[in-house]
Amino acid sequence: MEQKIHQGRNVKRFREMLNIKQEALAYDLGEDWSQKKISLLEQKDVIEDNLLKQISAILKIPMEAFQNFNEEQAINIISNTFDNGAFLNTGYSPTFNTNPIDKIIQLHEEKIALYERMLKEKDEMMQRLEKLIK
Repeated sequence: MEQKIHQGRNVKRFREMLNIKQEALAYDLGEDWSQKKISLLEQKDVIEDNLLKQISAILKIPMEAFQNFNEEQAINIISNTFDNGAFLNTGYSPTFNTNPIDKIIQLHEEKIALYERMLKEKDEMMQRLEKLIK
């Protein structure tokens, strides 16, 4: 059974990730918006495109993120990555917060750290080889 995308929940997730309060989003959307109205908006499965465009511009997040992000799918991708042994030989064991966005961000940060370490080791090896050649 396919999990339905909940656009309102996605707005809430990204807003919270950016540490933006409902009141601030309401203020940026205009005078006919309030914290209560944002709260109700974040409970909606589907948000009208023109409103989603405004929120996208305010939060500086692509509209597609609100339309396509599926928490279950993201967790499955992360889970499968680890289950397939992709990180078994890297010498670290990731620990995650409970928020799936945090999991994705942390996964990327750990990958970047690994690549940086590998590049540093490559540079050190190149220096040793250059000394040997001379």
